[in-house]
Amino acid sequence: MDTQHLVKMANQIGDFFDSYPDADEASWEITNHLKKFWDPRMRSALLEHIQKHHGEGLKDIVLASIRRHRDKLAPTS
Repeated sequence: MDTQHLVKMANQIGDFFDSYPDADEASWEITNHLKKFWDPRMRSALLEHIQKHHGEGLKDIVLASIRRHRDKLAPTS
């Protein structure tokens, strides 16, 4: 999985929701989008990138959202 491509896509999602006036809503919507539309393997790769590389390249809003709602993004067995 190309992590840099995942980072780019996650940042594009963050850019869209960054325009929301309510930061909590924006954070939830980023997480919701990743949960709904990203394959579990994609989410796992992004979570691994955050763990290993501290989210290098991710915009603050995206990284904060993922850290805040990590339990919603982790694939279930």
